[in-house]
Amino acid sequence: QVQENLTMQIADYIDKKCEGNNGVAVVIEASHMCCTCRGVNDTSTMMTSKLTGAFKKADTKREFYEFISNLRK
Repeated sequence: QVQENLTMQIADYIDKKCEGNNGVAVVIEASHMCCTCRGVNDTSTMMTSKLTGAFKKADTKREFYEFISNLRK
């Protein structure tokens, strides 16, 4: 599964199941085994996100990203 596709599929599923919502925000951070196990030995992670509805507004988007940034500390 490609991380970008997985992120979109989760967001779409939540959006459909939670009818009448004002939007959803999904963020996935993962390390990629192809980079960590093969010759590259890169241990970095990649973050993908999908924002819909109210989360696309600049103020809400900024607040959401600040919130998850604080969780990572």
